[in-house]
Amino acid sequence: MAATVGQKAPAFSAKDQTGATVTQATYAGKYAVLYFYPKDNTPGCTVEACAFRDDSAKLKAAGAVVLGISPDSEKSHQKFIEKFSLPFQLLVDTDNALSTAYGAWGEKSMYGRSYMGVIRSTFLIGRDGKLAHVWPKVKVDGHSDDVLATIVALKAGKQVPAADVKAEKAAPKAKAAPKKPAAKAKKAAPKKR
Repeated sequence: MAATVGQKAPAFSAKDQTGATVTQATYAGKYAVLYFYPKDNTPGCTVEACAFRDDSAKLKAAGAVVLGISPDSEKSHQKFIEKFSLPFQLLVDTDNALSTAYGAWGEKSMYGRSYMGVIRSTFLIGRDGKLAHVWPKVKVDGHSDDVLATIVALKAGKQVPAADVKAEKAAPKAKAAPKKPAAKAKKAAPKKR
């Protein structure tokens, strides 16, 4: 079952890329961005990590810390950090306990095959230790910007709608509109000749 907005964030204790233990208490009083991703050094995961890297100064200025979480080992995380100059900690979740606690572990499918794995998702823990926002099934492009905008809005006391709802409502309209005029233009052209 996925963790939901308003509930106390599931407590965690995990090793980072250096072997140091990180707990939720380490970041008490700050916004903590926990982003779950499937694997170090893969295309989508690299784009997501680099976007958080590029926005790290702005996120820090907003009072937030970023923690990436995947089933990869400390050594794998260390190489990933070095290769892409990531300025934040990556937590080791080899037993999937943390991703299970947050609801980021579940059934996935690829090429018609079902399997269990990490569901790319992000959880924002508020300064009060409760979940302030949840992004289930993250789309990598623009995600870091959305996380930052959400933190800024929450700090200003504004209500923030679910990120996935905005995306689902906007996407069908954008795709449907261009197809119809293009199809009419192609059909009309042969008749004029």
